[in-house]
Amino acid sequence: MAQQTLVPISGIIQRITPISQDCCSWQVSIVNNNGITNFVVSPVTYVIQEVRLRPGMQVTAFYDSNLAIPLIYPPEYQAVIIGRRNANETIYAGYFDDNLVAEDQSLKLNIAPSTEIMTSNGQRFTCSLGGQLLVVYYSATTRSIPPQTTPRRIIVMC
Repeated sequence: MAQQTLVPISGIIQRITPISQDCCSWQVSIVNNNGITNFVVSPVTYVIQEVRLRPGMQVTAFYDSNLAIPLIYPPEYQAVIIGRRNANETIYAGYFDDNLVAEDQSLKLNIAPSTEIMTSNGQRFTCSLGGQLLVVYYSATTRSIPPQTTPRRIIVMC
């Protein structure tokens, strides 16, 4: 299976509307400084901690840039992952090597005893994080290349 290239879009949920008669899929409109972006949240979307999405909520949604997308405005993507984020916090999703450097070299993780590490279904994860798709919550980074951070939480997408 080819690895996904996940691209984040952060903002505030403006509205949530059902998609036609499908009661399991919703269009979530996110607004930020760049405008409006629509995401389809379907049964295959991982909603972090199964939080109920609501207008006014600060979120980060990730889409797979390897998938074809319709050329419409505002853009609409299939959400792979979506989650609530706290103010002054960043969510990163991507693959990490055995040294905990992101595949795109944009982030290096320094694990602390306080870092919460769990699977996507909320279980404790005690194996190696290398080679895994990780969802990382962090606030500050160093100015090094790549930037380093000690994350608050890591979710392993098993």
